Amino acid sequence: MAPQTASNIYSGRFGTYEITEADRRGVLIYRLALLAVAVSFAAGGAVTLAGGSPWVVTALFALLAAALGVALATVHIYMLALHRALWLLWAVGVTASTVLTLNTGTPLALIAYSEPVGLIATGFVFAALTGICIKESFCFGWWETVLVVPALPLLLLGHLGGILSPAVETGLFVVCAVSLLIFAIRKFSVPAPNDIGDKSVHAYVRGEIHG
Repeated sequence: MAPQTASNIYSGRFGTYEITEADRRGVLIYRLALLAVAVSFAAGGAVTLAGGSPWVVTALFALLAAALGVALATVHIYMLALHRALWLLWAVGVTASTVLTLNTGTPLALIAYSEPVGLIATGFVFAALTGICIKESFCFGWWETVLVVPALPLLLLGHLGGILSPAVETGLFVVCAVSLLIFAIRKFSVPAPNDIGDKSVHAYVRGEIHG
């Protein structure tokens, strides 16, 4: 974060910029969305491991997907191509998961666990979540997100390929769930300007200013 030159005014790569109250509200919404993602992920996995209702797990996945959508709408990513790619992954995953559930009348959680097409559909949503973790790892270098980046794809792809034992799958889920929860909680300790980043870069990318 660039040094502060005046109240809420910062010096960036392409000039000064202001961090507004709307920016700070956006950061709070982003953090609350991440917390909802982490809690729903952990709860969904816990219900699955306990042999609970697939419809409950499906509802928790829907909550995760909705919260992730909010997070994508409020995250500060100034690489537009990356942001659009994450939106595309999320949209494909949500659409495919919804179509599968409506067409089959079967809980999505059951389809995702037993059928490759179901896991692939939901996998797009988790790919978008992994992208968020990559962004956070790049920005903050936290071990929690660094762990999730390989562990979550390995869990999904390993289950899809049938190459992981139940014990290994459970272990990877626990790693991801605990890491996401710690990450989401830890975000609340970070000053809002650190999450917002250099707004002058965003203005430059959008052509509002010229370097």
